[in-house]
Amino acid sequence: MASISIKSVWKYYGDTPAVKDLNLECLDGEFVCILGPSGCGKSSTMRMLAGLEHITAGDILFNDKRINDLPPKDRNLAMVFENYALYPHKSVYDNMANALKIQKVDKATIDKKVKWAAELLELSPLLDRKPLELSGGQKQRCAIGRAIVREPELFLFDEPIAHLDAKLRAHMRSELKIMQRRLKTTMIYVTHDQLEALSMADRIAVMRDGVLQQVGTPSEIYNQPANQWVAGFIGEPAMNFLDCSLTESNGHLHLSHNAFSFALNAEHIAKLNGSAKEHSQVHMGIRPEHVTISARATPEHPIKGEVLVTELLGGDLLVEANVNDTRVTIKTDPDYIADMGDTCYLGMDTSRWHLFERESGVSLI
Repeated sequence: MASISIKSVWKYYGDTPAVKDLNLECLDGEFVCILGPSGCGKSSTMRMLAGLEHITAGDILFNDKRINDLPPKDRNLAMVFENYALYPHKSVYDNMANALKIQKVDKATIDKKVKWAAELLELSPLLDRKPLELSGGQKQRCAIGRAIVREPELFLFDEPIAHLDAKLRAHMRSELKIMQRRLKTTMIYVTHDQLEALSMADRIAVMRDGVLQQVGTPSEIYNQPANQWVAGFIGEPAMNFLDCSLTESNGHLHLSHNAFSFALNAEHIAKLNGSAKEHSQVHMGIRPEHVTISARATPEHPIKGEVLVTELLGGDLLVEANVNDTRVTIKTDPDYIADMGDTCYLGMDTSRWHLFERESGVSLI
């Protein structure tokens, strides 16, 4: 197994920086997802780890050994691509055995390793088939099996299930996680899909425009975002953001919007650490599941709004409401009935909202 250290790494394509001063640690046996939108630098990072891209500046260390100039074949890693990259004329067995044959491993060892990997990935009945006879999920498992038989210290996955259908993606997410636990091998997984990262990773590294935004467990990334961009990127449906200001009235600090005003509690004030005046203009962020809705005004639902649209998503109902020209999404019970234009009343869990500095987007609470 391998521990990975990425230290002050930069990657330029001509004059364009793709990765900017990246620092990231991946512990031995850890499953780390690099998450971000297209063009954020995640695939460039993966390719530098694999040795497929030159590092412009900085160092990458495997087990404290600098590998910047080490060729890919000497890095003892395996990479799984999105497009499978299987040999169409070879059987599943031969595709999985190919790298071992090139290394001149003896036939008995090859047979043992291929059959072990096939059993792990439930491919044993398919070893004689060609790629054209396989489904998308079976092809991907074959590509993963080809990597497993090499018993590398590090697995690199570059969006390996992005093109599969939703049901198969869900199945492959659980299969990959189970496989990683069984093998106890270090894995770095690149994806733009937040659901993949949240459901699979031990830790997530979120990138944007080549810059690492935050590293943490899925729970930390979701519940304690470092800035407004991370908060808006993580979560489906996305977090609501409302323009608010911090005001003082009768000796109490309030979060004020044109439709409501909440008094900040002692915990909120302590987190602000006396910076309320400095950051008086803020964005309040609250996730749709932390907003409740009612057809009538109650002490728990004091904020008046107007229903814009409803979307039934099986066990949940999404309601978009207009609150003084601000659109708010609410995730509620499907039993709630409303039509476009109906008056509604909202409540917010004031223990679950976030505050972000309006200009920089930095998290304040």
